[in-house]
Amino acid sequence: MDGIRITAAEALTDAQRDAVIAPLGRFSEGRGFPFRPEAVALVLTRGEAVLGGLIGATNWDWLHIEILSVAEALRGTGWGRRLVEEAESIARARGCAGAWVDTFSFQSPGFYRRLGYEVFGELPHYPGAESRLFLRKLFG
Repeated sequence: MDGIRITAAEALTDAQRDAVIAPLGRFSEGRGFPFRPEAVALVLTRGEAVLGGLIGATNWDWLHIEILSVAEALRGTGWGRRLVEEAESIARARGCAGAWVDTFSFQSPGFYRRLGYEVFGELPHYPGAESRLFLRKLFG
């Protein structure tokens, strides 16, 4: 097809991202699975300072936790657990069946296991001798 090319982009504008997703969204919707993610955004603050938070989305009856971060001084004090529990509460209210997250073997798989998550997939050697782990939790 004349005039079509692939262009590398260091970053996408919101409009470009929406345009890239649109054909896949139409395809999925045509099969009964409309792609309509709803954001889950929780910010951990003290005064004006941001100390961490959780970024995720619900779609197709699942919560996907994309980012969970807590300032080093607050780790081990329960704030990460509270953030995940609040996101799960939002997901349940939206009718989700469960939650999933991916993390690395050098980061926080034990944290998620303590919250009832189980590994359902692993990508070895990512990075190096470590693994990328995919965990899920079914809401009961």
